[in-house]
Amino acid sequence: MQKRTPGTVFYVSVGLVVALVATGALAPDRLSAVSGAALEWVNQTFGWFYMLATTLFVLACFFLGLGPYKHVRLSKKDRGPDYSFFTWLGLLFAAGMGVGLVFWGAAEPILHYVDPPPGIEAETEEAARAALTYSVFHWALQPWGVYAIVGLALAYFKYRKGKPGLISHSLSPLLGDRVDGPTGKVINIVATGATAVGVATTFGLSALQVSGGMSEIFPVPNTVITQMIVIAVVTVLFVISSLSGVDKGVRYLSMTNLGIAIVLLSAVLVLGPTAFLLESFTTSVGTYVSDYFDLSLSLAPYSDGAWYGEWTIFFWAWVIAWAPYVGMFIARVSRGRTVQEFVLGVLLVPAVLGALWFVVIGGTALDLQISGTTDIAGPTQQNEELALFLTLQSLPGGLVLSLLGLLLIVIFFVTSADSASYVLGVLSSRGSMVPSKVVRLAWGGLISATAAVLLLSGGLEALRAVAIVAALPFAVVILLMVVSLIKALREDVAAERYDAAQDARG
Repeated sequence: MQKRTPGTVFYVSVGLVVALVATGALAPDRLSAVSGAALEWVNQTFGWFYMLATTLFVLACFFLGLGPYKHVRLSKKDRGPDYSFFTWLGLLFAAGMGVGLVFWGAAEPILHYVDPPPGIEAETEEAARAALTYSVFHWALQPWGVYAIVGLALAYFKYRKGKPGLISHSLSPLLGDRVDGPTGKVINIVATGATAVGVATTFGLSALQVSGGMSEIFPVPNTVITQMIVIAVVTVLFVISSLSGVDKGVRYLSMTNLGIAIVLLSAVLVLGPTAFLLESFTTSVGTYVSDYFDLSLSLAPYSDGAWYGEWTIFFWAWVIAWAPYVGMFIARVSRGRTVQEFVLGVLLVPAVLGALWFVVIGGTALDLQISGTTDIAGPTQQNEELALFLTLQSLPGGLVLSLLGLLLIVIFFVTSADSASYVLGVLSSRGSMVPSKVVRLAWGGLISATAAVLLLSGGLEALRAVAIVAALPFAVVILLMVVSLIKALREDVAAERYDAAQDARG
């Protein structure tokens, strides 16, 4: 496959990111004030839209996976999948959930317990149940519905129709030739810029967690200097992985991390309050399924909806901002699967794994907090990145578990950098699925530098808000992708039936 050089999208996107980073470094307070006000306005004005859109994405996934187009293969000439099912899951796990699972696994349930949704009293049995239910809700079907729609559209138009691997070209049934003009470039610039900013801020958060974890395990100060060293080391590891290619670097690291995650999850389940965790999993998943539409469409319009803005709407906007990155990577590793295999694999398997992770890790943290064994909530309210390590260190073999957790974060950090640089390379190289290593390394270096500069200047949260605000127009793009994909699939299946009828007559 021919490699393509970067074009307008690359240079404009890099320029926008550099400008934002410069503003965050030189005037962090100003950027924070503007982005914070914009974020609050988006949450208050369009919160209903985020809730409705993400629910529609999930329903669209079930329609596509179970409906009349489920047999369509994401390749030409009935080519089979590029990866085994287990390897495929490992790649999905690393790209879409890794850092988030580790960062929020213990922190989110604990924070919900001490600050529950409206109408629930804090630090009660009801608050504990709600904490796990909402954690499952935030990490199960909704985020993967968004990723699945974007990934499916990109994979279908790239591998089935031979289009460039760009967000704009997944809208070709609706936009026609305009996908190759200014309209298409604007769409791709928005996707590329939002992805770069979102990934860079996540890198900063990952550096915070690695630094915080090291300070809990080793006599290492949790300072900016430590965070800079972490970013530098991860950048070197990313370069090594990137030069190995997706089929080697990311694949092997993803499989390693999936294994570590399973070992860590199993250890916490066995060493922690096993019966309590299994009961909590059954209860939380049961409540989630039975109350799915109530959870998905509730915003408390008659009371203070700040909690939903801070958590649910924030998460949905963040997921949408990440959708170009995760969707593109999922598309890259899903060639040859049928629409049904893709949807059920991308939507259901990670959702179940995410629910299990949050109930086991978060449930253990809740049990330690409720029983008075360890104060997880106090330190977590000050430093969210410490929750996982406080939880692991309170169990038998806590040092070994904490080391495994730290290793898990570092590898997720590297695989995220590697896969993100690949996706940004595709988006900014006219859709080539084999962007040059120079372009990939350029994006990786820019992302690392962005995280480092913003950690030093204090502008990390402001840039995070920028990425979330940018999610609003991209949510509209994803809705158009749903319409475009269904239109193309309908025409594809109709053509197949016509050809079959002609062959039968002939």
